[in-house]
Amino acid sequence: MKILAIETSAKAASVCLCEDEFLIAQSYQNSGLTHSQTILPMCESMLKHCGVALKDVDLIACAAGPGSFTGLRIGLSTAKGLAWSAQKPCCAVSTLEAMAWQLSHVPGEILCAMDARRNQVYNARFVSDGVTLKRLCEDRAIALADLFRELDGKTAQIIVGDGAELCYNYGSTLGAALTLAPPHLRFQSAWGVARAALRRAAEGELTDAQGLNANYIRLSQAERERLERMQK
Repeated sequence: MKILAIETSAKAASVCLCEDEFLIAQSYQNSGLTHSQTILPMCESMLKHCGVALKDVDLIACAAGPGSFTGLRIGLSTAKGLAWSAQKPCCAVSTLEAMAWQLSHVPGEILCAMDARRNQVYNARFVSDGVTLKRLCEDRAIALADLFRELDGKTAQIIVGDGAELCYNYGSTLGAALTLAPPHLRFQSAWGVARAALRRAAEGELTDAQGLNANYIRLSQAERERLERMQK
């Protein structure tokens, strides 16, 4: 199965093309340009240099959240446009699960964390047997204090995500057994999206372009402030 994957949930943007678990090509850009300027040209250039037409792709996958609201919308809109034009099935992938797949070759517990501000992280926990992943909790926004109360402090955790250092610094003061994932595996990439989508495909959890939606986990700051004003 050829998968075209898109990742725009944070500052960097990436796309990749893979066939099952074999990575054919990946393009990563952290230039400071907006994803609306970079992501579609990255897809088109990568496919062209691989000699693969969009019609040859079997599945289009995209990180669907949590993450930057604007970034997610750009990625999902790009995936929708490509899927509609070529009539391809789609897969919306948890950003947190996609990060965990990058560490699936390392046995043990994986703590995925993205900085959600206000001493909170977007978080999910997984355990790997060195080959595949088992989810330990659903994606959520959780306070650091609550997260580390939930952990027993004895089970070693490999931390991934842009909230990894935040968790590491907080948990280390509590004596938690923590290891930071290496920098090249710590942040989001389209390869992780593709690998997570491969499992979704095997489980029959695909959709079409219309059904490709974001999972923001919580309201935006503007929406939260509006709700607070209404409640007052």
